Formats: sequence, C-alpha cells, structure tokens
Amino acid sequence: MEKLEVIGSNKLKGKIKISGSKNAALPILAATLLSDKKISLFNLPKVNDIETMILLLKSLGSKIKINKKINSVYIKNSKKINTLASYNLVKKMRAGILVLGPLLAKFGKAKVSLPGGCAIGTRPVDIHLKAFSKLGVKYKISQGYIHARAPKGLIGNSIKFKKLSVGATENLIIASSLAKGKTLLSNCAIEPEIIDLVNFLNKMGCKIKWVGKRSLKIFGTKSLKDLKYKVMPDRIEAGTYMIAAALTEGNLRIINADPKIMKKEIEILKKMGIKIKLKDREISIKGGKNIKKIKLKTSPYPGFPTDLQAQLMVLMCKADGKSEIKETIFENRFMHVSELNRMGAKIKILGNKAFVEGNIKFEGAELMATDLRASVSLILAALTSNKKSIINRVYHLDRGYENIEKKLTNVGAKIKRIL
Repeated sequence: MEKLEVIGSNKLKGKIKISGSKNAALPILAATLLSDKKISLFNLPKVNDIETMILLLKSLGSKIKINKKINSVYIKNSKKINTLASYNLVKKMRAGILVLGPLLAKFGKAKVSLPGGCAIGTRPVDIHLKAFSKLGVKYKISQGYIHARAPKGLIGNSIKFKKLSVGATENLIIASSLAKGKTLLSNCAIEPEIIDLVNFLNKMGCKIKWVGKRSLKIFGTKSLKDLKYKVMPDRIEAGTYMIAAALTEGNLRIINADPKIMKKEIEILKKMGIKIKLKDREISIKGGKNIKKIKLKTSPYPGFPTDLQAQLMVLMCKADGKSEIKETIFENRFMHVSELNRMGAKIKILGNKAFVEGNIKFEGAELMATDLRASVSLILAALTSNKKSIINRVYHLDRGYENIEKKLTNVGAKIKRIL
C-alpha cells in the first residue's frame, strides 16, 4: 500500500494552481443524467472521487469520453439508462447518493445503494428521502439499498429542510428541475458549490431562481439543451495551500482561486496575523513567525468550513497561546487529533470542542490518515517537523487532492510517494 514520505523544515515559495472543485463537480456530473443532450464539462479535478462518479455514470449507461490533457469529459446519455446504482461504486463516496434525484426525475424509479465515504459522522440520508416523499416518491430501505418509485412522476411541492444539508439541497434541486409544476425549496444550504450546480442547470435549460437567501423556486422543464460548462475552482484546496504557506513561513501565489467565495477563511487567517493580498483570481499569502491564537467554530457557508478544520488546527499548534475550535457539522471529525498529538501537539478534546496549545514543535513520526481532510492535515504538520514522517493510507488523500506531491514539490517541499 502506498505511503507518503515527508521531510520538514522547508519554506514553501512559488505558485500553486488550484484545480477544479471536487465538491462542485460531483453533483454536476450526477445532474448530467437529466439530459439526453451533448454535455462537455471542463476543469474537472483528477481525483479518485471524480473517477468513481464517472464509473458510476457509465454503469448506469452514460456514454463518456475523457480528455485527460484538458481535464474534461464529454457526456451523451441515451433514453435507456439503468436505474440501479450498485454498492460496489456508491460505497466509495458519499456523493453516490446524488444519482437518486436525477434517476427519479427522469425515469420515475431508482435503486441506489446507501452511500459510503469518509467515516467523519453519520450523515444520514433521511433528509433526502423525506424531501423526496413530498415530491410523490414512495421508498423503502432493504438490504442496504434505497428502493424508490414515483408512480405519477415527480410533482412540485413546497419543501422546507429541517436542517441545512448540502447533499439534500443538491439532490432536490436536481430532481425538482424536471418535476411537474413548481417547487419551492427553503432552508437550503448555500455553499458556492451549490451556486455552481444551479448555474450549470440553468445553462442546461432548467428554470431555477433564488427567491431569498436560502430559498429557491424551481419550475419543472422537459426542454434541455447542449452545454459546455467549466467547473469552479476548489476553495478547500486553495485554503489548504494558504495554510501551508502560513505554517512554513512561506510565500505562495495561489492562482486560479476565487477570493470572493473565501471571505471567512481569509478573515480568519488575517486575524491570526497572516499577510494576504488579493487579486481577481489570485491569492498571495506570506507566513511569519508570529501567529496569533484564535477561537472559532465551523458552520455552514458563509461560515468557516468544516473541511478546513483539521488544517487550521495544525496552524493553531504554531500560534502564540491557546486556541479553540468548535466543530458543529460532524460529530466525529477530530480523528486527526491523536496523530497530531503523537507528533508533539497538545490538543485536548471535550465534546465537540478542541483546545489547542500553541508554540509547538512538531516531530516526525509514522502516521495513519483516517479521512480526506485529516490526511492533508498530517502532511501540513509534517512539512514543519524536524525529521522524516511517513503517512499511511494515502488513498484518502487521493479522493480529493490532485497531484498534491507534485504541487508541493514544485514550491520547495520534500515529499514523495513510496511503497
């Protein structure tokens, strides 16, 4: 099994180009099932989750051509699509559940395996299913599969999500795009990736309109059209490299990034004393020796993202004084803490809060990644350590970071993949 070897104590200098957003590309790929027209998608990240979604679409009957040189795919669906999403593919990622909406909308039935992904929390699908029932869907869960039917097709309705859910919001937006009549979705998640999905669907011919900060009005349509679409840049990848520069006293230019959708991340890093300059599609970041302590919590967008919590915790270990971070999204997202503590960190967990002692000097160690964002937090800590670190289970990392060793090596890091 592949591992990463990291030797620390190098300042990162240069530029890093941000890849397309994994979390935006996955629902957009799922949404292509709605259409029989020609769809070309550009700026897809070369990560395992995208490959898995493409394999899932192919298993359903989508005809897909991949151009790896320009990170694009060409998709053409026939009117004969298999409505079974098997366990072998859906088990690998949470986003597999997103094919449920388009299959129900297009064919009125679906059999979809309960999803997998990182073990960072329960993330139940009940929010999705209860919302689908209001569109006329009948369902049952049997032997690990969701068996769903819409005997009269999907019928528009008013739906208020009981809690903010990115996945449920995406699934219902996609499904409602072909539902009969009008659908009003309220208490929606408003992450930039959802905005990108709505933009994609509207350009494909759907009729979706924001009617409030967290409310959408959707008029069902059957008239879709050919489309070429470029996926937005990955704000979590950008935030990760910003923290890497801050940690190593580096000086990085983060290009192909969108500062407008990263206001909270930029605000937090500035409060911690990090120097940041912004351009239209570029973020320049310079780290220093004096990092300030901070107290914050993760929360749905526009709050601080849970997907950057583990990375920021590493920076807190270098701050002057004690920092605190409260995790409000997932109940099991502190699994990286024990590994950081093995490297010399002094982090205590009390419920959903982490108390982080600063002024820590990380020591190299052999480490075990437990999920996607935890794995990259271990790389960040290793970049500042005094010795060599070995990180196991890097398959977690490959789900969401494109060419991370190459990108870091190009700006001065000593990191390589080994067996």
